Amino acid sequence: MKTYEDLFYEIEKPSRYIGQEINSYNKEVTEGMTRFGFGFPDVYEVGMSHLGMHILYNLMNNEEDIYCERIFAPWMDMEEAMRANEIPLMTVESRTPISELDILGFTLQYELSYTNILNMLDLGDVPVRAKDRKENDPIVLAGGPCAYNPEPLASVMDLFVMGEGEEVLLELIALYKKCKENWNRKEFLEKATEIEGIYVPSLYDVTYHEDGRIKSFEPQKETLPRTIKKRIMMDMNEAYYPEKFIVPFSDVVHDRAMVEIFRGCTRGCRFCQAGMIYRPIREKTVQTITESAQTILKNTGYEELSLTSLSTCDFPDIEKLVYALVAANEDDKIGVSLPSLRLDGFPSEIVQEIQKIRKTGLTFAPEAGTQRLRDVINKGVNEEDLEKTMQEIFGLGWSRVKLYFMMGLPTETFEDLDGIVDIGNKVTHIHKQIKHLEKKKPVTVTTSVSCFVPKPFTPFQWEPQDTMEQLKEKQAYLRKHITNKKIKFNYHDSKTSYLEGAFARGDRKLSAVLIRAWELGCKFDGWDEFFNFDLWMQAFEECGVKPEFYNQRVREYDEILPWDHVDVGVTKEYLYKERERALNADLTHDCRTGCTGCGITSAFGGGVCDVSTQA
Repeated sequence: MKTYEDLFYEIEKPSRYIGQEINSYNKEVTEGMTRFGFGFPDVYEVGMSHLGMHILYNLMNNEEDIYCERIFAPWMDMEEAMRANEIPLMTVESRTPISELDILGFTLQYELSYTNILNMLDLGDVPVRAKDRKENDPIVLAGGPCAYNPEPLASVMDLFVMGEGEEVLLELIALYKKCKENWNRKEFLEKATEIEGIYVPSLYDVTYHEDGRIKSFEPQKETLPRTIKKRIMMDMNEAYYPEKFIVPFSDVVHDRAMVEIFRGCTRGCRFCQAGMIYRPIREKTVQTITESAQTILKNTGYEELSLTSLSTCDFPDIEKLVYALVAANEDDKIGVSLPSLRLDGFPSEIVQEIQKIRKTGLTFAPEAGTQRLRDVINKGVNEEDLEKTMQEIFGLGWSRVKLYFMMGLPTETFEDLDGIVDIGNKVTHIHKQIKHLEKKKPVTVTTSVSCFVPKPFTPFQWEPQDTMEQLKEKQAYLRKHITNKKIKFNYHDSKTSYLEGAFARGDRKLSAVLIRAWELGCKFDGWDEFFNFDLWMQAFEECGVKPEFYNQRVREYDEILPWDHVDVGVTKEYLYKERERALNADLTHDCRTGCTGCGITSAFGGGVCDVSTQA
């Protein structure tokens, strides 16, 4: 039999597995040390681009008695070689089999990564079902945005972490250490529920009506919390942020330094789950951000710095921040990038400052093709915003722009699709009108149209999703009508969106479907070359579950939703009110200009929305 290291000579991209990167931890394992495996259910180059992993990895490794190691899904060639040679899945840092760790924590960023979690557990000799794990098996937990509907993974996970993990993970590990002295798995899980933000699905019972809707959701003991309140870091200036990031040996998806400038969003887009679950807004000071950025750049050697948030240009002192960062790094040719740009209030002066060093890509998201539909989703941008912004960026010398839209939004008509075509044509026409540029490059407008998936904790959580047939019809309509050669049209597979929709709003019955699909061979479902829709439909049929039950019906307001036991601070009443406003195409103002009554203030203490901390 070959060793793990022998396999590196036979596979593509061994850099995914060798470890020892700059700024990675290699600790000596000591008695009493808690071994934590941070699992990212995708390949190395995707996982290494995830900011949350870098934060929690460094946070835990700052503690002498905790060793946090990374675990990624091996690519097909590596998995085949490992199974052929009976080599289990190992950590990147110490190459320890994951079954020997104390805790395995998976981040849930995308519903179509769930089969990879099962495959990673199986490859590591850890039972995929929580009920099958023995006393000495690792505790398996999950967190991240998809964990806000934990039910499709209820039979897989021992527990879930709701909200931001900086404090709650350290509290959970402290409890684990204490319980380890006289270990009893069930007792540990019961005690874990006393930590705010921890949900243990095995301690709750669900019953169903004959039509499949949830009848009741009940804790097995009166001492268990009926609702699980998310955890958040209120003071971002005092919250932990790493001084260094691991620097990979090979290219990753986002190969740059990242500094977080604030959490949350005040815009209130009705399709956006992140804008609801990450409330309230919590900002850092310019001083905190610049000091953090310069330290990270010094410790990594990256040539690009990304300012990350849900809506970067909503940062109140964005101009002061960008000018400071550009001035500090101009001599070293370190570029500054601003993701999440909006069409309204486009910061042309700031972008002009950034391009002194390097022209980074510009991406905008009108989301919908007509003003009526943009009002339905509360996007808050109009045609004038689009025209003004395009004139400014083309005038500054840009010739490539990306525009993101969604199809299948509630109340959408073919007139709204025509609007997508019109916007693409208008952008190319605006570029044509720019006369003053001496060497004007041909314009390219990349128009990407994704399929809308209703998500929990949004005003559209009650709405039906378009059928695959409807989505295919709309995609064909756009292909036919986008005839401008300067427009590149991209769209998403309706089948993957259909599956994503089922798991986004699914209940515990989907755990059986998930496990059966994995048994049939499903994995890397987010990758087009591996996604097998027919196997998924076979799994649904064998389990007696109909995906359209979760996708294609309007849910009544009084129905118990699978995630109703999770408290994100935004009330169900507010979301329903926003749903009614959406159907009337009524706008709701940005809550930076006044409270909209979402409930987050009362959930986390008075005044939490008044958190501007700028100097």
